[in-house]
Amino acid sequence: MRRNYIVTYDICDPKRLRKVFKICKGFGRHLQLSVFECDLNSVELIEFEYKIKEIINENEDQVLFIDLGLCHARGELIITALGQTYSKTVESCFVA
Repeated sequence: MRRNYIVTYDICDPKRLRKVFKICKGFGRHLQLSVFECDLNSVELIEFEYKIKEIINENEDQVLFIDLGLCHARGELIITALGQTYSKTVESCFVA
């Protein structure tokens, strides 16, 4: 069964940040800066976590996986914003 996750990260080193961004982009939809929405099965989640662990410095960096529950039970994704208006990120986004 697929579960929906919000994945967000705080990475101290720019080189590791770019690598983590690329990994996250391969598993989910980029919502905002360091925030992704990912629909994953258990195997994909393990693979995702493994790839992230290979990159990060566990003493300096943090990656959060927020489990929102089963995908089929989630309903429509509704995003509201305070401050700047939320808009979908263009797929060709690049982090320098």
